[in-house]
Amino acid sequence: MKDSVIAAQQTPSAQRTTRDLTRAAVSGWLGTAMEFMDFQLYSLAAAIVFNKIFFPDVSPAIGLIAAMATYGVGYVARLAGAVYFGRMGDRIGRKKVLYLTILLMGASTTLIGILPTYATIGILAPVLLVVLRLVQGFGAGAEIAGATVMLTEYAPVRRRGLISSLVSLGTNSGTLAASALWAVLLAVLSEEQLLSWGWRLPFLLSFALMIFAVWLRRSLKESPVFEQRPDVVDGVALARDEVESVIATADSHEGSVLAAGIRQRKGKAFFLALGLRFGQAGNSGLIQTFLVGYIATNLAVGRSVPTDAIVYGSLAGFATVPVIGLLGDRFGRRAVYLTLSSLTTVLAFPVMLLITSGSTPGVMIGMALGLNVGVLGLFSLESVTMAELFGSRTRFTQLALAKELGGILATAIGPVLAATLTAVTGSWWPIAAMLIVYSLITFVSAYLAPETRGRDLVRLEDAV
Repeated sequence: MKDSVIAAQQTPSAQRTTRDLTRAAVSGWLGTAMEFMDFQLYSLAAAIVFNKIFFPDVSPAIGLIAAMATYGVGYVARLAGAVYFGRMGDRIGRKKVLYLTILLMGASTTLIGILPTYATIGILAPVLLVVLRLVQGFGAGAEIAGATVMLTEYAPVRRRGLISSLVSLGTNSGTLAASALWAVLLAVLSEEQLLSWGWRLPFLLSFALMIFAVWLRRSLKESPVFEQRPDVVDGVALARDEVESVIATADSHEGSVLAAGIRQRKGKAFFLALGLRFGQAGNSGLIQTFLVGYIATNLAVGRSVPTDAIVYGSLAGFATVPVIGLLGDRFGRRAVYLTLSSLTTVLAFPVMLLITSGSTPGVMIGMALGLNVGVLGLFSLESVTMAELFGSRTRFTQLALAKELGGILATAIGPVLAATLTAVTGSWWPIAAMLIVYSLITFVSAYLAPETRGRDLVRLEDAV
């Protein structure tokens, strides 16, 4: 066993060309775009048609609740998928897991498009819908984490932030694509056409995207960092007891390298990453979810204004995300994190004043500003910083769990708490206060975290 480990350490990793890097970048962007498109397609369908075609025998209000509940179960499955596929990705490699996750997401989304409705098979229809939603969420739980790990481990050190930010661009691409598809359907189809066959089209169209993504990932080379890991032999990570036996007989240098990865107490890096994620996800839940409904309900503007503002803000994000990635490469992760979280804190009340001014330009500018500074900018940094915080032996697992757990906690609590506080106070100021609290959580986490720019990603231990 010792000889195998030494041989693995001495064998140079397979060379990665610019073409390999491009393939990895497109694969990461496409997988994340597909994940967010699938979820956005489902969330819009749940809000628009699923209550009528899968839950027609109950009142409209109960049908909507049931439809949205099927949307919610996907988040439970995401957490399970993060743990299961994260551990698999750390043990047998990033490539194999990303191939499986894209297949699960794509197949389940396509099958939703051919599901019989309640009118055809009765109660079995919503049951099958929930099953497919669980499968979709199970695969999605590790997709964005796996794409982040793969891109970060592929990227040249000096451009790691920029290249990793492509994962964040995938979220914009997927959300915009799904929203555009539904906008076209609603514009050109009658309600009868939409309910009879039109709702199926977006789900069936995702099949072509899945085929391309699967083809791309079949020819993708494994992460060079995974191949260089000192605890990986013949493409599989050694179990803890196997590594311990190697440490007992290895020389001091080899033993210390392996011991650093398996004997370090875990937790510090995870909670710092959770704090970084909590602020970004919390701001996202308030700006992209709660404020859309709040503006449409409470302000004298058109109902399409807040959704249009999100679209325009997302389009601006195609510039914001790579610029923040570049700044992180130039000035370090901590400096940019501290700047963005401070800006979000300072701008919270001015942004809300703009949004609640009642003018369409004010809503547009306020939403776009809050989205780009407090959500997309932080997301761009999050992609690379969280990966750099973790050691290579558990990077996939810890990153996936931090992303999903932080996201679920922040986005589940935030909109409900905001709705309660605004109802009790009759004012918008609790929303600004929550933006400040979320951003301060990120600020403190970034302040306590070490600078990770340029860190050797092959090291088995966490940064702290």
